[in-house]
Amino acid sequence: PVIAYADQEELSSMSSPKTAAIGVGASLASLAICAGIAYAAGYPPTGNQLANDATLGPVIAYAAAVSMGIQWIAFVPAFVWQTERYYDLVGSITYTSVTLATLIYRLAYSNTDDLVSNVRPIVCSLLVVVWAVRLGSFLVKRVFRAGKDGRFDDVKPYFAAYLAAWTIQGLWVFLTLLPVLVVNTTSRNKAPFVADYVGWAVWLLGFSIEVVSDNQKSAFTALKTGKWIDTGLWSYSRHPNYFGEITLWVGQFIVGISVYQGGQWIAVLGPVWVFILLNYITGIPLLEKRADEKWGGNPEYEQYKKEVSILAIMPRRTSKQEQQEQLTAA
Repeated sequence: PVIAYADQEELSSMSSPKTAAIGVGASLASLAICAGIAYAAGYPPTGNQLANDATLGPVIAYAAAVSMGIQWIAFVPAFVWQTERYYDLVGSITYTSVTLATLIYRLAYSNTDDLVSNVRPIVCSLLVVVWAVRLGSFLVKRVFRAGKDGRFDDVKPYFAAYLAAWTIQGLWVFLTLLPVLVVNTTSRNKAPFVADYVGWAVWLLGFSIEVVSDNQKSAFTALKTGKWIDTGLWSYSRHPNYFGEITLWVGQFIVGISVYQGGQWIAVLGPVWVFILLNYITGIPLLEKRADEKWGGNPEYEQYKKEVSILAIMPRRTSKQEQQEQLTAA
């Protein structure tokens, strides 16, 4: 995960009180959002989730609490030892833990004789585990190779700001997992439907794109050419890994279409959150800014930006002059 935070230069100029205020505000906002969405997704608690016990409250709220709790526990040693090396690892552990906990809840309260209706939550949960283990190990290896994660240089010294970074990761995990959490806790039991197979196919497509593009980027970076990558999937998208990430979470949402009811449709916030976060807040904006600082003004790079889609994998665009030349040559 890439933390959604303020511009590095702005953070560097912050006074400690201002940093603390922003950190506290970000943490409180994250908690409020988690609580509101958890309540909406689990409402009403009877008839909308397994166990049918109103005293339990929305079960998804417990998933949100676990997501936050893991971050806060990990934050303590991270702040004491001023390290961020395990940030992404903790994120992956949280994805896996919350998913498996709700799956266990599902299997414990559902009709064990009706195995067909549990195919959906089992498959969706296993897909999350596969994704989390793969991406988590990839990110952790990258951080250890680099020696640190520069995203946190300006917030680590401040308790409130660094706590906010971890709290926001808890929110990130919870929002992203919404479609799977709903599938794992809903009272509706249905055998796999057309939407399930479509969703799983979309997930597989997105996961494959993410894996291939990450591997291509790693191989290219190892060459130390000092240039931007313009080969493989990266010749059709400037950020194919993010396109794959968004696509696989859209797939998870599609799988749940046949069981969503009432407030559970708020699960659409999962893929929407991933899209907005990567496309407008972190990820693409930060990487594009960094690339422009390194290669901006280079004619070849500027041409690359004109021709290649920023996110979706698409054929390269050609200028009107090039199109005319192609028609003339034909």
